[in-house]
Amino acid sequence: MTISLPYIHAERWWMPLKADTVTKDYVKDAGVFADIFNYYIYGGRQVILSEQLTERDSTKIALPYGADGAVVPVQKFRDVQKLYVAMTDGKMEYVLYGAENQTDIHYAMAVKNNLYDALEYAGQVEEAARSHRKEMKRKKEQGETSVGEGRKTPNMGEFLSGFWAGDRLIPSITVTVFFGSQEWDGPLSLFEMMDVSDPDVLACMDNYHVRLIAPAQMPDGEIMKFQSSLREVMLFIKYSKDKENLSRVLAANEKRFREVERRAADVIETITNSGIKYDESEEVVDVCQAIQEIRKESERDGERQGRLLQAQESAKKLYEMGLDTEKIAQAVGYAAETVKGWLGLRA
Repeated sequence: MTISLPYIHAERWWMPLKADTVTKDYVKDAGVFADIFNYYIYGGRQVILSEQLTERDSTKIALPYGADGAVVPVQKFRDVQKLYVAMTDGKMEYVLYGAENQTDIHYAMAVKNNLYDALEYAGQVEEAARSHRKEMKRKKEQGETSVGEGRKTPNMGEFLSGFWAGDRLIPSITVTVFFGSQEWDGPLSLFEMMDVSDPDVLACMDNYHVRLIAPAQMPDGEIMKFQSSLREVMLFIKYSKDKENLSRVLAANEKRFREVERRAADVIETITNSGIKYDESEEVVDVCQAIQEIRKESERDGERQGRLLQAQESAKKLYEMGLDTEKIAQAVGYAAETVKGWLGLRA
């Protein structure tokens, strides 16, 4: 099948707030969320199952130093965070996965994601400390002498940190999903944000890498590893400004593009501004058909514009030949007032 496409206006100098809302709602879907991390960690193998994911509160509280040493509470929000729970080698395994959706390039993404992960770990330490304090208080009130595992009290290091020797953190992994058609040209690590070349200095520092999914920098074969509708979203965005290749991709993946879930279609339309029209009540959208309708409407608009320009040119020539505006209007099929406007004559 060959699909001819109109030019899709995907370049915009602004990205409405709606784009952030639409992409966040889309990525919150457990199937799409699992697909992101199955791709990034396992190369597309279906290891993480949607039913193994639990929604987490994405609000984090940071306490940076403010002016004059004041402590200022700041609320930080992850876009989407879920807890993964699975049985591995006879024991429960827990991993926290966080997805950050970007509709524009963020040039400090390494700092932003590093902060989120650090806040997560700090929160886990605080939760552990709170849990230990609560348990010690309960045992004290009930007159129990053992605090845990035969010990009467935590050692000094455990008491000071609130984190006991046997405690363990849950890993936190953050992936950034870029919903833009251009290549990501922002730094992908903390080191890239610095101007340090001394290897001895770098050896004393810990780097942080941005884990990025960006369609423009992914070969089609990589995008095809997605199993959810994220495959169609990434392919469409990647070629949204290249109508010839977009036509090729739609034809090659016709079956899937004819059955795109509505939330995915919402993302495609919001990000690319392609003019795809569909009913809000539809659960699936035939993107191929929608694009064909855009093409037909574009052709009709072109034909109407062509007839208008021809009529205007004919009116000018007839006026130069000395015909009055009433006869010109009859000849070109437009109202006399309209013809006078073309000719610059007063009504």
